[in-house]
Amino acid sequence: MSHGPVGGDEPSIFGDEEFSSGRSAVRIASVAALGGLLFGYDSAVINGAVKSIQQVFVISDVSLGFAVASALLGAAVGAMTAGRLADRVGRLAVMKLAAVLFFVSAVGAAFAPALWILVAFRIIGGLGVGVASVIAPAYIAETSPTSIRGRLGSLQQLAIVSGIFLSLAIDALLAHLAGGATNDLWLGVPAWRWMFLLMTVPAVIYGLLTLTIPESPRYLVATHRIPEARKVLTTLLGAKNLEITLGRIQETVESEQAPAWRDLRKPGGGLYGVVWVGLALSVFQQFVGINVIFYYSNVLWEAVGFDESSSFVITVITSIVNIVTTLIAIMLIDKIGRKPLLLIGSAGMAITLTTMAVIFGTAPQVGGQPQLNGVAGPIALVAANLFVVAFGMSWGPVVWVLLGEMFPNRIRAAALGLAAAGQWAANWLITVTFPELRNMLGVAYGFYALCAALSLVFVAKWVRETKGVSLEDMHAEILDTRSADRV
Repeated sequence: MSHGPVGGDEPSIFGDEEFSSGRSAVRIASVAALGGLLFGYDSAVINGAVKSIQQVFVISDVSLGFAVASALLGAAVGAMTAGRLADRVGRLAVMKLAAVLFFVSAVGAAFAPALWILVAFRIIGGLGVGVASVIAPAYIAETSPTSIRGRLGSLQQLAIVSGIFLSLAIDALLAHLAGGATNDLWLGVPAWRWMFLLMTVPAVIYGLLTLTIPESPRYLVATHRIPEARKVLTTLLGAKNLEITLGRIQETVESEQAPAWRDLRKPGGGLYGVVWVGLALSVFQQFVGINVIFYYSNVLWEAVGFDESSSFVITVITSIVNIVTTLIAIMLIDKIGRKPLLLIGSAGMAITLTTMAVIFGTAPQVGGQPQLNGVAGPIALVAANLFVVAFGMSWGPVVWVLLGEMFPNRIRAAALGLAAAGQWAANWLITVTFPELRNMLGVAYGFYALCAALSLVFVAKWVRETKGVSLEDMHAEILDTRSADRV
């Protein structure tokens, strides 16, 4: 396998022309990654509203779990359809669609008079989340120079965790201003409804900024818009080796059939190994229970003795930790590679989750809920945040980078859609079951710890390194049946 850049000597980002083109690639990737900010905001905004929703609509833990997880059903559908839709109408059109879905969901959820209406609009928002989860990493991978593709791909996760932080910080601020999330804030509207409504602001900003970035050059080549593709590649890579790069893209695109789900199958039957790896990465990313922290952390910390105000503060601090560790991953991913980061993260998550399982599993029960006495509470807080550190520097950003770049051109849309849908299905399963497990936190965290340990074995045996490999070179090797079976 060639570990060189696309088209030979890829431009360095340190010369004059190269710096200009590299800067353009960063700007373009940053705008695309804003979909991740909305993705994170929409996913975590429910955290501050969970208790209020249960009180206002008088629902059981089972119904609460479904209401919180409802967006994930839409996310799975959005992820399954986004890739093929992007191949038909373009990457930018799909980004604009995601912005519209986020806006509609924010308004509808904010003013929902009944639980089923809230669930319906959360599903619409989930469609936006699913679409954004597929289109952003694919677009960034297709528009990034190989030498900095990992760092630019990590912007998606940075945007996601920034969106999580933004929504949780806003949740905490609004609850503080109203004296409680259920209390009225402005215009007689409760604070928890304003939590949803304020998502309209980033949705509008994202929609407007998508008007300022170009279409993916690989999509332009696929739709025979060669002059436009040449212009975009010049912006991204500079003039050096432009025609060689364009020729390689044309060669791979023109040798392919129209994308279809059947492309995921090997000639001899069964899915390509790389497709199974992508799907398993997605499932493991969710089965370690990371979203329990961001969907239910307020309820979780209240359940073990912290008041509402302290729980909001703890949750915001955790989201800041997540951002810092993601920045660390961005600095490391193109230096030490994807696989080493995953291995380190898996080991860290297994240790911290096991610690939490022991603490919650041995805590005394008061009123059916575990109570953390003495040093148990601080240890649980430290373990939870170290778990976020381990995840944030590894599985959070690295999985999205891998999903954006590990699949060759011909199957990227379908494979990424399948992997992302699997991720949202796994997320839904973890999210919908947690409310019933609040009284068995030792069991819950024990399962997450087991999954973290298994993820370590999986990465060591089946995940291949993609650092420094061009997308066209992955096309040349990964779809070879023997190579795919080794993935």
